[in-house]
Amino acid sequence: MKIPQFPESNHELIRALGPLSDQTLVELFQRHPDSGKYFTAIFCRYSPIVYTLIRHSARSPVQADYLFALTWRHILHELSGLDIPPLSSTSQQPAFSLQNWLINVTALCINQAVLPPVESIHYSLTEASPPLWCYIELALDRLHPTQRLIIVMAQTFRWSETRIAAYLQAEGERISPAQVRSRRRRAYQELEAALPEDIQEIYLADGQALSPATSELEAADLMPAL
Repeated sequence: MKIPQFPESNHELIRALGPLSDQTLVELFQRHPDSGKYFTAIFCRYSPIVYTLIRHSARSPVQADYLFALTWRHILHELSGLDIPPLSSTSQQPAFSLQNWLINVTALCINQAVLPPVESIHYSLTEASPPLWCYIELALDRLHPTQRLIIVMAQTFRWSETRIAAYLQAEGERISPAQVRSRRRRAYQELEAALPEDIQEIYLADGQALSPATSELEAADLMPAL
């Protein structure tokens, strides 16, 4: 089994966080919810363990990659409210083990996930690393519902602008294919702006457009809940 390698591990923002303890990373993540680098650093540190556990349980590599992304989405949400015990006054050793917690969360996700068939999975690990995927999903939630719907229909279902316009017209909205194109472009701009600045720097700093990065992503409201 080959464990995926993630280029963001070598980004200067992530490398600078390497000396920090697990507990410090979690505390910084909770203290700075508008920053994505702390979660990304945790991902880079523990993705081999999480992926190994998942790959041994999934029936196919495609399902394994999808469950891997879903698991990190679950971890992102759970970390926000995680209560971390203080250092032990006697041993000065952390009373909390992030590794053990991640293993337990991964096991929970493995046991509870109901995965779709391979042909229904649109996620590709090579197209978008789980941290980028997670933060794009959060950014999608901040868009106007029509903008989000246009992105979903265009990117997930590969609908043409004419078909999207026809669907929206059937829903009572007066819109032309040209207006769909304009709104889609604007939606991508607002989606990118809604991403944390450090996530943009880590994943989009080389001039990469956001729309190719989302080409294989499913939007939040289309993803099965764990």
